[in-house]
Amino acid sequence: MWDDFDDDSWDESDEEEFRRENERIDKHPLMKKGMDIFELTRALVGSLDEARMELYGGLMLESAGVLPAKFASAEAVDDYILKMENAVLIKIHARSLHSMTYQLALEGTHAEEHLQLVRDAIKEYKSMFVEWVKGFDSSIKNNDGWGIFED
Repeated sequence: MWDDFDDDSWDESDEEEFRRENERIDKHPLMKKGMDIFELTRALVGSLDEARMELYGGLMLESAGVLPAKFASAEAVDDYILKMENAVLIKIHARSLHSMTYQLALEGTHAEEHLQLVRDAIKEYKSMFVEWVKGFDSSIKNNDGWGIFED
C-alpha cells in the first residue's frame, strides 16, 4: 500500500523546480490580492466586539483564507476540472465575505470606510479572477467520476 512512497527519485533539481513553482504562485497578482483581502479581513475581525467576533469572525477569516489557499491549489495543477472546482470555491467564499460586510454595516458596528476597503479589494480580486479563469485550458481534464465540468 505504501510502496509508492519508497521511491528515492526526488533530487535537488526537483527541489529547485518545487521552489520556483511556489515562488511563481506566491508572486501571482491574484495570490497577492487574496493575501491583501485576508489581512484586511483579519484587521476588521480584530476590531469586532466579542458577540460579533463569535458570530462572524471565524466565518469571515475562513472565507478570506480560502481565497489564497484555493488559488494556490488551482495554480498547482493543469487539470481543468480541479481548477474549476477551486475557482467555484473561491467565488463562493468571496461572495460570502462580501455579504458579511453588508451585514456588519446593517448592524452599524463599523465605519463604512473600513467595510468598503474589504469590498473594494474583493471587487479588484473579482476582475482579476475573471481574467484568470479565462486562461484555463478545458482540453486538459481527467474524469473524476463526478460529472461536473465535463462535456
